[in-house]
Amino acid sequence: MKEKELYDVILRPVITEKSTLLSESNQVVFRVARRATKPQIKEAVERLFDVKVKAVNTLVRKGKTRRFRGFKGKLSDVKQAVVTLEEGKSIDVTTGL
Repeated sequence: MKEKELYDVILRPVITEKSTLLSESNQVVFRVARRATKPQIKEAVERLFDVKVKAVNTLVRKGKTRRFRGFKGKLSDVKQAVVTLEEGKSIDVTTGL
């Protein structure tokens, strides 16, 4: 994969209370492109952050239906990846790329 394509796979880190708790067990959560596969996510994380990835788990969160001033709308679906890193490796997502 080219350098530009790596940034198209990993969109941004997810910083929530739950993802912060996962960081204690060498796991990091990223929002990824809907078309991204597990091997692509693994390669992108390894090359961008210079770490060794142990496993990648993905999930697709379905968009919720919302109302605004009487009009019904739908939020878009979001794909997230929970990346488990090898022992001794870590990623500081607060510093950015």
